[in-house]
Amino acid sequence: MHWFGLEGWIWRMVNITIYDMMGRVVKTMVNSQQNAGFKSVLWNTTNDFGKPVSAGVYLYRIQASEFVQASKMVLIK
Repeated sequence: MHWFGLEGWIWRMVNITIYDMMGRVVKTMVNSQQNAGFKSVLWNTTNDFGKPVSAGVYLYRIQASEFVQASKMVLIK
């Protein structure tokens, strides 16, 4: 689980997307306006079509206005 905070009382467009190592979108977790505060999301290890994904290394990208963060994560089953 990854925690992130949005400062201020402004609604912001937030996008959290998971990619495979080839850069293909696996799952769009959040793509909506979010109010300020600490948020969390939990990935149920399925893709955008509801199918389970394989164990391996994935990338995630969080974008909220000017804030952008990307990192690797390992899925172990």
